[in-house]
Amino acid sequence: MQFDEERASVAVALASIAAEAAAALDSRVANAVGYALLGAGKRLRAVLLIAVYRASGGKGDASALAAAVEVVHAYSLVHDDLPCMDDDDVRRGRPTVHREHGVVAAAAAGVAMVPLAARAAAQAARTLGLSEDTQGEIVRTLMRASGAGGMIGGQLLDLLAEGRSLDAAALEHVHRLKTGALICASVRIGGLAAGASEPIMEALGRYGEAVGLAFQIADDLLDVTATTSQLGKTAGKDAAHGKSTYPAVLGVDGARARAVDLADEACRALSDAGIRSAQLDYLARFAVARPS
Repeated sequence: MQFDEERASVAVALASIAAEAAAALDSRVANAVGYALLGAGKRLRAVLLIAVYRASGGKGDASALAAAVEVVHAYSLVHDDLPCMDDDDVRRGRPTVHREHGVVAAAAAGVAMVPLAARAAAQAARTLGLSEDTQGEIVRTLMRASGAGGMIGGQLLDLLAEGRSLDAAALEHVHRLKTGALICASVRIGGLAAGASEPIMEALGRYGEAVGLAFQIADDLLDVTATTSQLGKTAGKDAAHGKSTYPAVLGVDGARARAVDLADEACRALSDAGIRSAQLDYLARFAVARPS
């Protein structure tokens, strides 16, 4: 993946958030938070936010705002891996947080990371000189995407669907919430921070929704086509948990074709709105073609 400079800037911002956690939390929980935040990762959501911010006319440094989104994403991975959820041992090529720091510390760390993310987003928006209304809308967008109407709601539906066969429409609804909501929020927050017009925000919303769903379809495909060492997490766990996936519903070729169509749809949404961004086009394609 490209964007090494952006990812490095986000890593610095995440280290600052981890240091804030270390000063405010019990050391066991703070250590688990730091472990979750500072591990390796694609930082796709952060990079999307920064790329959208620039494509929408933003001139400041949006890396701290992008880091706030990554805090929410990291929290979701911590809880997703817990024994009561997917019970996974490996994440990003190393032991999961609960394997390294214990279940209690991991569960508490995930909870603590939500207000950390909200505070980080508000502070970053303020530093960018955004109005109080825009600051509030950014935090609301992030929290809505991570809550019952977004990521958490999608995770619940995903767990409830284990051992059942969902049709394509039901599966798409789960994926748009579980994974797509936070990716779409990252895109929308980039536009909000840059002061994008309503027509541009509408186009960015369509782009974010398409990329978010394409990303999850690609995840489903990688779970059945890649190895644990390639993924940095346990391969084949969807089948082990009896989950409905796009390869199961559409077949591998059908799922791959659907993901490519969504990437095309995302790029068309930008083009139709007059947004010219090679970076955003690349990220839409990367969401589908990534190796892990």
